[in-house]
Amino acid sequence: MRAVCLKHVPFEGPGAFATALTNLGVSLDYYLVPKDGLPPDPGDLLIVMGGPMSVNDPDPWIAEETAFIRSALVSGTPVIGVCLGSQFMAKALGAPIRPGRALEIGKTRIRLTDEGKKDPVFESFPEALSVFEWHGEVFDLPLDCVALAGSEIAPLQAFRFGTRAYGLLFHLEIEMDGIDALCRECEPDLARAQLTAQQVLTGALPQMWLSHQIADRLVNHLLTPAR
Repeated sequence: MRAVCLKHVPFEGPGAFATALTNLGVSLDYYLVPKDGLPPDPGDLLIVMGGPMSVNDPDPWIAEETAFIRSALVSGTPVIGVCLGSQFMAKALGAPIRPGRALEIGKTRIRLTDEGKKDPVFESFPEALSVFEWHGEVFDLPLDCVALAGSEIAPLQAFRFGTRAYGLLFHLEIEMDGIDALCRECEPDLARAQLTAQQVLTGALPQMWLSHQIADRLVNHLLTPAR
């Protein structure tokens, strides 16, 4: 089996998702889309990562990637969209993307919806849990999707399309080096949110093990043949 990871900046990678794939013996191909372009196909699992740009930006590659993701979703390819990746998914499915009420950076409390409590990935985890965030834009629930979780600032934090495509505004996959990179590369966001890198790092540590458990469960679920 082969997974494909669409990256948008060098410093945002698949983290714990890559570990889960390695444990399953699944190969992983990387494409830094603004530089490398898109792959010829989405593989057996498509992972769409984050980035500081907006899916509403006019760059031609953004429209091309949106169409690529739409094709993968419609064809039934398993998809994980993270942060910007979830916004790409929402846009590909026809939902508007807009600025949120505030930046959500670092540890954020989210709560599962009734559907989220029954979801095959999230059902084994607490109804309220802390996750790592770094985003300023939010989206509405796309047509034919199921809302799985929300927060105070972003009422829609996670959604599912069909049974095998998940859009996550938060970062289940993030590891400490990824947080270090975000704090370094996106330092103006910290100033806007009135946070320090140390505050973000300290807040992220306690919930990281649980996020990685969910990330592992998500990858395993999407690569298990549908019954």
